[in-house]
This record gives sequence, structure tokens and C-alpha cells, in this order.
Amino acid sequence: MMRVNRTALLSLAAALPAFLAPAMGHAADGDEQFFRSVQGVWTGPGEIVAGKYKGTKFTCRLNGTTPSGKVGMTLDGSCRVGVFSQRMSATVERKGRGYRGTFLDGAAGEGLDIVSGAVAGKKVTFSISRNQLNGAMSARIPNKDSMNVSVSVRVDSRMVRVIAMDLKRTSEAPVATVASE
Repeated sequence: MMRVNRTALLSLAAALPAFLAPAMGHAADGDEQFFRSVQGVWTGPGEIVAGKYKGTKFTCRLNGTTPSGKVGMTLDGSCRVGVFSQRMSATVERKGRGYRGTFLDGAAGEGLDIVSGAVAGKKVTFSISRNQLNGAMSARIPNKDSMNVSVSVRVDSRMVRVIAMDLKRTSEAPVATVASE
């Protein structure tokens, strides 16, 4: 069975909303409208629900912004497990009729690549890839202030759900961050 480390799972969990949110509409104005609707601060709990770290709970706080002149979104913030915190950053942009994106520094570094996606009503599903790790991220947005996120990875010939998150909007506007030197 494939092993997935805790840092990679937490990084993936934190990045999910940025990858999932943009694909909620196919038409350019629908996409732009959706991007505007996910701007702000999202917080909430998550849990690793399978694998070696099953039962590990974490909390994320993420700022959503829309890049100027592009159809897409950036989500930046951190996820925390106990007293340990890890910075998270994710970017997704519309490329042709689909979406491409990375979190952290993509599959070429320590993160993952988004390689395809599809929308059905209030749910979006993306294919994720990193070396031999392949899987799917999905999100359901039942209302303007809630987002339910799930991540599954392919193990042998089946998909195994490994992460579940429930995010709530805590502010309509992103919170400014100060870089530390």
C-alpha cells in the first residue's frame, strides 16, 4: 500500500479550496462571479480519515484572492496541527477550457499538480498528480458560507478517501499578511 506523509496530506488539505473553487462555472463570467464569491477568509477543521495518520485533526485559515487580469484564484494561509503550523499557498488559473494549478511549488517540488477537472451542479472534482500519486479532490458548496472538501488517492485499483474538511467563511474580505524577514 502506498504511504503518504502527514506534511503532504496537510499541504494538500490546505490547498484544496483554491483548486476546487475555481471550476464551479464554465463560462468566463460565471467563473469570475464564482471567484469573487470565494474571496475572503475561510477557516475550519479537517481530519485525515485513512492511512498511517488516520485520526489526525487539523485546522486551516486561508485567504482567498482573485488575481488581476486572469481568471483564477490564489489561496494563501496556514494549517495547524496542535502547536505546529505550516504555511500554505495555492494557485489555479483557467487554461483553455479547463484548469491547471499547483499548490506549494507543484509536483516538480514538494507539492501537487492539478491536471484536469469537471463541474456538476454545486460539486467540482479535480484530478491530482505527483509522481506515482494520483487521486481526486472534490468540493461541495452547499451555500455561500460553507465548503465541504474531500481528497481521495488511488491505491491499487480503487480510490481511498484520505482527507475531509469543513470550511466556513469568516470574513468577506481577505486579511492582509505581513511578510517576516
